[in-house]
Amino acid sequence: MRFQNVCLESWGYVLPDEVVTSDELEALLSPAYERLRLSAGRLELMTGIRSRRFWPAGTRPSGPSIQSAQRAIQAAEIDRHWIGALIHGSVCRDHLEPATACRVHHGLGLSANCQVLDVSNACLGLLNGMLLVANMIELGQIRAGIVVGTESARPLVENTIAALNADESLTRASLKPALASLTIGSGSCAMLLVDRRISRTGNRLLGGVVGANTDHHDLCHSGADEAGAAMRPLMVTDAETLMHEGIATGVATFAAFQQEMGWAPADIDKTVCHQVGSIHRRMMLEQLGLTLEKDFATFETLGNTGSVALPLSLAMAAEQDHLAVDNSVALLGIGSGINSVMLGLDWQTSRLADGSHGVPMAAIGTSEA
Repeated sequence: MRFQNVCLESWGYVLPDEVVTSDELEALLSPAYERLRLSAGRLELMTGIRSRRFWPAGTRPSGPSIQSAQRAIQAAEIDRHWIGALIHGSVCRDHLEPATACRVHHGLGLSANCQVLDVSNACLGLLNGMLLVANMIELGQIRAGIVVGTESARPLVENTIAALNADESLTRASLKPALASLTIGSGSCAMLLVDRRISRTGNRLLGGVVGANTDHHDLCHSGADEAGAAMRPLMVTDAETLMHEGIATGVATFAAFQQEMGWAPADIDKTVCHQVGSIHRRMMLEQLGLTLEKDFATFETLGNTGSVALPLSLAMAAEQDHLAVDNSVALLGIGSGINSVMLGLDWQTSRLADGSHGVPMAAIGTSEA
């Protein structure tokens, strides 16, 4: 799929204040570690994740999502009545119903004719949301749309630790399916997409591809469907098989991505991938023919923040000037299921809120999309 009229205009994100190190998690796991004669330090050694963050207990995802989306809107200085779609794309949500996007829409004060919905697709929900909004903009249905999500790691991590410590039959083999849950972190991010005729940045979303390999849908899954701040999920993950099959899916999707975009690996200036860990990152980039130097990673200090991991990393890459004018940027997403979404950006401007880049709004026409 290709787009002619879509720009990634701005972004906003919020991170929790509470930082939890891998060493601290292993200290909480000391009953299980002692029974299995495991040495501390293995979690960071195996994953490259030094820390992750937690929201305060009881935090509803919609709260940080409202903050992130407000920041994206303020950065773009856009008339919020131009926003014709709001998609909440994270795994975590307030309730089974209504859509978490409803409270976010209310909190943002968006118009009554704005489409409001949730999208769920493991770690790809926000990228799928970007594609939906981009299609609406390309079709001329809306001028702008916002995609936002918030992931909360505390319930999963705390429940995993409690279950492992309580399991007297735990073995090193039965411990492995739970380790991926200890890498999860919390975060919130929003992306605002607009018609290029009202864009101040010119950061064009050029197009992308999707890939599905659902033969492996059962490699990573939760228990019963739960939602809300009081949820107590447990995940079962065949991490090694998921990594290899996920990378294989990524390789196949990347081949289609290169053909669709007309890019070879040498044409890609910067990459942002889903944030899993150091081994996954190295193996994936190697098999795609890409280099670590072009990539921007956040997993070391944020862990795997699920659906917001790639958008959040992109926002931080822009904020830290990792992206430059005329960069061809590849967003390389892979999620359990197994699914893949890969998007291509023509990058121009990284800053808006401080006024140092972009075109003043007064200079922009108000023609309909």
